[in-house]
Amino acid sequence: MEKIIIIGAGPAGIAASLYAVRAGMTPLVLYKDEGSLKKAHLIDNYYGSPSVSGAELHEEGIEQARALGVPVKKAEVMSIDWNGDFTVTTDNGAFEAEAVVLASGASRKAPAIEGLSEFEGSGVSYCVACDGFFYRNKKVLVLGNEDFAAHEAGELSYIASDVTIITNGKQNMFSKENSFPIKNEKIKRIAGADRVEYVEFTDGEKIYTDGIFIAEGTAGSTEFARRMGAEISGTNIKVDDGMRTNVPGLFAAGDCTGGLLQVSKAVYEGVVAGTSAVKYIREKDEGGK
Repeated sequence: MEKIIIIGAGPAGIAASLYAVRAGMTPLVLYKDEGSLKKAHLIDNYYGSPSVSGAELHEEGIEQARALGVPVKKAEVMSIDWNGDFTVTTDNGAFEAEAVVLASGASRKAPAIEGLSEFEGSGVSYCVACDGFFYRNKKVLVLGNEDFAAHEAGELSYIASDVTIITNGKQNMFSKENSFPIKNEKIKRIAGADRVEYVEFTDGEKIYTDGIFIAEGTAGSTEFARRMGAEISGTNIKVDDGMRTNVPGLFAAGDCTGGLLQVSKAVYEGVVAGTSAVKYIREKDEGGK
């Protein structure tokens, strides 16, 4: 079992890893890609770096962590479960840890589909672990075109009677074959009376359903936190001044906590989260003394 797992290798995640390892506790860093940092063509307002691209800063951070002995592994996190300790399930196996730092960026924005926001909470959900129970033996749709959507469909298959993946016109990006029916046509609208009743596509077809689970792209920090019972404010994870959530051993840093979406803010929060995670483990090992 790992002492600390950090989800995300951006400024917040790498800063957390640097301060954890310098305090004598080597964390495991898991990440899928560069996140929002890769969109920064040029960063010229960061201390000590008058001109650097986001991609360059990302790579330099990872190399800095690896030079200190931090294992940084590329793996897409599908889910995190908590029962006193944490189980982090990825597309390349599962890992256990005593503490987790969420630093994989801000929550995804909802896709622009007519009727989607209207039916949030009334047939439209963003969390299988939270709401899947309410769709026992019912027909559901999963919106997404990558591995996260396939994972959520798999989880729903144990609950719902019928599961179909809809991609809203996007190309299939699944790394593995799955057995679920897939509808690739673009969505025209989500419709119903008091609750979702069907999805209409631009080719005129309608799929009647009891619910739709949004799983576009990859799961973000907010999705993971919500599933474990962490407090959420809007799309942001609520933390205290030590970057602690209300879930013991769960910390969050960077864009997922809201505020300024800046590298400097992410680095600061990562430093605090990494330090707090080390303190949490030490106090736990000492019996809370």
